[in-house]
Amino acid sequence: MEMPHGLTSENGFPFAQTLVFPGPPAPLENGLGFDTPSPTEARDTPLGNGTVYSVASSPSDSCVKPLCHGGPEDRAAYGEGVKYVSAEEEEELACGWGAFTPGCLQLFNTPKGILLFLCMASFLQGMTVNGFINTVVTSIERRFDLRSYQSGLIASSYDIAACACLTFVSYFGGNGHKPRWLGWGVLVMGLGSLLFALPHFTTGRYAARFSEDMGACAANRSQACAQAASGLAGYRFVFMLGQFLHGVGATPLYTLGVTYLDENVKTNYSPVYIAVFYTAAILGPAAGYLVGGMFLNIYTEIGREIDITPENTHWVGAWWIGFLGAGAASLLISIPILGYPHRLPGSQRYIVMRVSEAHQLKDGSHKKASDPDFGKTVKDLPRSVLLLLKNPTFIFLCLAGATEATLIAGMSTFGPKFLESQFSLSASEAATFFGYLVVPAGGGGTFLGGFLVNKFKLRCSGIIKLCLLCTVSSLLAIFIFFIHCPNMPMAGVTQMYEGSALPGGRLNLSAACNAECGCLRETYSPVCGGDGVVYYSPCHAGCRASRRLGSGKKVYSECSCIAASRRSGPGEAEAGKCTSSCAKRPLLLFFMFVVILFTFLSSIPALTATLRCVSDRQRSFALGIQWIVVRTLGGIPGPIAFGSMIDKSCLLWQDQCGEQGSCYVYQNSAMSRYTLIAGLVYKVLGTTFFIVACLLYKPPPTESTPGSSGTSENGNSDLQESKPPLQTDEDQ
Repeated sequence: MEMPHGLTSENGFPFAQTLVFPGPPAPLENGLGFDTPSPTEARDTPLGNGTVYSVASSPSDSCVKPLCHGGPEDRAAYGEGVKYVSAEEEEELACGWGAFTPGCLQLFNTPKGILLFLCMASFLQGMTVNGFINTVVTSIERRFDLRSYQSGLIASSYDIAACACLTFVSYFGGNGHKPRWLGWGVLVMGLGSLLFALPHFTTGRYAARFSEDMGACAANRSQACAQAASGLAGYRFVFMLGQFLHGVGATPLYTLGVTYLDENVKTNYSPVYIAVFYTAAILGPAAGYLVGGMFLNIYTEIGREIDITPENTHWVGAWWIGFLGAGAASLLISIPILGYPHRLPGSQRYIVMRVSEAHQLKDGSHKKASDPDFGKTVKDLPRSVLLLLKNPTFIFLCLAGATEATLIAGMSTFGPKFLESQFSLSASEAATFFGYLVVPAGGGGTFLGGFLVNKFKLRCSGIIKLCLLCTVSSLLAIFIFFIHCPNMPMAGVTQMYEGSALPGGRLNLSAACNAECGCLRETYSPVCGGDGVVYYSPCHAGCRASRRLGSGKKVYSECSCIAASRRSGPGEAEAGKCTSSCAKRPLLLFFMFVVILFTFLSSIPALTATLRCVSDRQRSFALGIQWIVVRTLGGIPGPIAFGSMIDKSCLLWQDQCGEQGSCYVYQNSAMSRYTLIAGLVYKVLGTTFFIVACLLYKPPPTESTPGSSGTSENGNSDLQESKPPLQTDEDQ
């Protein structure tokens, strides 16, 4: 027996309309149902939302047609306004494209089916935008001669596009056919990935102007500043356009996708579905780091033999492969998403049983959003914005989300750099290490947050208190940044060549042992001497010869600045930085795990509280406004704020022909101190905003939700609500 249909408008929100049933009412989940009296007995039974349903035995029980319009006898038996769902109405909820709705596709026409495809889309979005982009930015800078600020503009194009489209998409998409908006968005995102890879195929072959032994003492004669510009910097506009399409395509995903899931599942299960959706989005960047790092070990000109290795600073990996694969996958996934109906079959029963928890405004203006015609025209847009601005709970949840987003954006951008500096790791090792840290902490925290809301059947006020608890826990854990690992000794940077301290902290890379080499500052290729000291390059260590071991490790010899030691031969050095043996590493990693875990643990509860503190018809638009606030106040300035503070701890800057470039070496103690200051500021702000949101939240009056005081074992109190009675045909 099918469940009640037709209780909602196109958007799944209840308002006055005819009550429709496909046959006699059937029992609902968890034993909830409508009582069916004997043939001689008829009585009025209240539904969970206050609707009075006239119940009697049906003379059409023996009707050979399972779906038919009720005639006069049916109307007398069931009460005015109750009728059967027609076959035409049922076909509107079928999964397919136009008239093509094969039966095999209906197996996926369920909440779990759409969740599967949305998870695939969010995984690809996270892998592309937050994984591949961050991994290949260095290779793109080398290949197309881009400056750091130019690559920064490429990265920011995503957020700029998202902010520009969020209001339009969330407002009109929220009142339209959500799966179509989602499907076209994923398709546009795929086109953006293909466009991002296009410059590889429209430029000539890449030829590295660097040999393996150029960094040695006798060969360090490269005139880097005399190289002519390649003229490829103009391709940055192609990359910016690709990122812009990424931002446009991903905009519906985290606004309309979330509300579509929330509308089509039971209230208790909504946080779990949303948590699974966001967990896939968090696993995407981790996969992007791992897969992107693997592609970067392949030379960009596949099949061409070269004499340099990935450790060489002039190596450019196959950065474009990941974007081709992600673009093709996005195009394929958009097809099934476009085939979903505007609401899933059977979703009305969840709307009927939903309890309104919207914040109650003193002037009662929140009731305007219950109007079925509200939000369908542009003239309602200012009123919608005004209603949200008058909702203090929503405002402070947005501000709290912005502070958390600042920390997440800052940590995701500079977390690998922090590990690289503290533990003396290579860039690829630090990125992989950070990926292994984020997957269980970020993904696990996201899923656990949704699970806790579902497990304890938390209402809006309880959810905000859970967010507050998580924020306070991460605030306490962030004090671990008082601890730091000492810098590895570096000749001319942290100490003199003979081992004494640098006078006044000034750099002095020149010494008597390398004076004849004429070393250039532009050639940075650190080596670890046999004496345990890091040197700027083989040239600065005075090395004149090199060889490659069977393991692929490169060893330099005849280094005049390195004394003989037992660890290596006389005056030898290995390519790469010296390995750190910091005893505080396990403690630092554990508490970083805790900070990441509790930060992500509050993400889904905060999102769920946002959905519940606004009226049903404003949920998509509210998420869009929240994303704008989060991006403009958190996502965009977050990396800038963290980056500017971390740059204050730099000891050694890159010298690009007399111009200051990126930072090579940081002072670990200062880096930990500035990270602690930034983390404390934003965590204290987040805690304050959650406290204010909790104090100002005004739930609907208890007396307006009859029966809400009795909570069953299955948490059925979430299914009770107070809404205007549905009108019957006679009322209309």
